Amino acid sequence: MRVLLVEDERALAEIISDVLREERFDVDVAYDGTEGLEMALTENYDVIVLDRLLPGLDGLEVCRRLRYEQIETPVLILSALGDMPQRVEGLDVGADDYLGKPFAFEELLARIRALARRASHAVLPDMLEVGAIRLDQQRRSVTLAGRPVELSQREFALLEYLMRNAGQVLTRDQILEHVWGYDADPAGNAVDLYVHYLRRKLGHGHCPAPIETVRGIGYRMDG
Repeated sequence: MRVLLVEDERALAEIISDVLREERFDVDVAYDGTEGLEMALTENYDVIVLDRLLPGLDGLEVCRRLRYEQIETPVLILSALGDMPQRVEGLDVGADDYLGKPFAFEELLARIRALARRASHAVLPDMLEVGAIRLDQQRRSVTLAGRPVELSQREFALLEYLMRNAGQVLTRDQILEHVWGYDADPAGNAVDLYVHYLRRKLGHGHCPAPIETVRGIGYRMDG
């Protein structure tokens, strides 16, 4: 899971990011609202954790601009302003959740996971197409240039994740998190092995499968 943390208190930002990374989240940190907004607009995140009182743009304005730009990434606002009117104000500008400071890290982690689960259950297209590859989520079927391709459950899940994010670079940790879940072994080579399986099954003629290796990072499926 990829998380953007926007927090100007550097000591707190370091503690929160360390806690998230211990849970194997991929964390980017911004220290002011302007930088956080730019990162949220140009990168792909699963959850944004956003302090309310920030230099540059405050957290409410960052959230407001994200929604104006139709960025639907779940937003969790952190704030010492935790009274009901402040919480309502944060939710009204488009935040999905609001957590008052001080907070327990266990609750922060639980809320981030809940937001990520809620987002993953959003309505997504059942039919995906990339080049000659066609994936039907409802029928759990894949065709290559009209020819059926038999995939294992894990191969299907990996292909679906790559196709839903076609054109974007996905790290190995992101793929492990979304396809294998929290019990995956980050030291293993499962991602590389299953990409190899997909390439072998989805290459046709003289055309290799459109899954590009991004050296040192992960993989990208050509859009």
